[in-house]
Amino acid sequence: MKTFPEDFLWGTATAAYQIEGAAAEGGRGPSIWDAFAMIPGRTFEGHSGIKACDHYHRWEEDIALMKEMGVGCYRFSISWSRVQPDGKGEVNEEGIAFYNKLIDGLVEAGITPWVTLFHWDLPLALQMEHDGLLNPEIANRFADYARICFQRFGDRVKNWITLNEPWCSSFLGHGNGYFAPGRTCNSEPYVAAHNLLRSHAYIVDAYRKEFQKEQGGVIGITNNCDWREPKSDRPEDVAAAHRALEFFLGWFADPVYFGDYPASMRERVGERLPKFTAEDARLLKGSSDFFGLNHYTTMIASEPAEEVHGAGDIKGNGGMMEDQQVELSEDPSWEKTHMDWNIVPWGCRKILEWIDKRYGHPPIYITENGCAMPGEDDREVALNDTRRVEFLKGYLEACHQAIENGVDLRGYMCWSMMDNFEWALGYSRRFGLHWVDFETGERQPKASAKWYSATVKANGF
Repeated sequence: MKTFPEDFLWGTATAAYQIEGAAAEGGRGPSIWDAFAMIPGRTFEGHSGIKACDHYHRWEEDIALMKEMGVGCYRFSISWSRVQPDGKGEVNEEGIAFYNKLIDGLVEAGITPWVTLFHWDLPLALQMEHDGLLNPEIANRFADYARICFQRFGDRVKNWITLNEPWCSSFLGHGNGYFAPGRTCNSEPYVAAHNLLRSHAYIVDAYRKEFQKEQGGVIGITNNCDWREPKSDRPEDVAAAHRALEFFLGWFADPVYFGDYPASMRERVGERLPKFTAEDARLLKGSSDFFGLNHYTTMIASEPAEEVHGAGDIKGNGGMMEDQQVELSEDPSWEKTHMDWNIVPWGCRKILEWIDKRYGHPPIYITENGCAMPGEDDREVALNDTRRVEFLKGYLEACHQAIENGVDLRGYMCWSMMDNFEWALGYSRRFGLHWVDFETGERQPKASAKWYSATVKANGF
């Protein structure tokens, strides 16, 4: 029996645009993802989150499914444009009422809400009128929006995540254009990332100065990172793997823990990497009460034999490859998910240990980990998802090993509570513990939901 610490937090996770639907209901304004999904060829078969899982109307049913599983927490995001339709100014009371009902329902069910303020769905008006994340003023808009959420929900919400995976908004949104707003550039990712980090700092500053003492909550940021395993023990390959992690996770975590970007980025990106003012650096350093990590896969890293060009592909999740100069590969024996991501549980242990060492033993929560597996468009295949169960077992075993090795891992949130809109891949990939019929909205627990439930209730497996 692999038993986890007594107060270990078990949960599941979703994001607003992926599950809510009701995109034009209840006073919600459009987001950049509504616009992006309308451009031909940007999402699989033109899919969008207009209807998604209809969680907006079926939230009570979804809470009941979570309660049945016995999870201790539920991580969800708030749609900014449902709260502030144009990203500034007037508050939409219908949107506030929806989230109040959801939060109250969770609390009543004994499930702790973990709220992500921003999971990529920037209000479209901010993009169209103010250049979105490229405008330094966005940090003030973020702080104003966050204050509304703290004021309206902070009496019950005690766990806040400012941003989800700013790497995706920066690189996939502004580097290779795979995500909204669909821009391609070798400098914009660094500008967007810089303004997102400033936004995070401004949100945390507002919370700590105006709300935290009275409300007694915690606040942090969630970053995503794959593990980078050196191809050999040659110093060049070890250095390449380390550099790859700095360009992926260090890009966002170093400013939060140390107040500036990694030296390797300063050296290689040069003038395209913005500089923090003394005040922004002060606000950033120490601006997370915990380390939120989304982890899915592992790649092998090595010093390239010849110069690497281009932004880097989606699968490699490599960021601006021409800047970091790292060659990525994989072991042909590794199994893969439907996302074509390698299944490498020990990579999870290694990234946890890397974070623990680099950032001074912070409390860590895995805020996403899970998989999409092939064949799940077929309901019967999906409901008997033994490969997902094996995936979860492997990664949770790696988490257990990391804890035994001294890592302060305090919780695990499985991605995802249910099948949903998988961004550019539309409804062609299913990450859910629960099957969703996207025509009727019907939900049904998969074998993985039952296995995860048993694990949660036993606090181990």
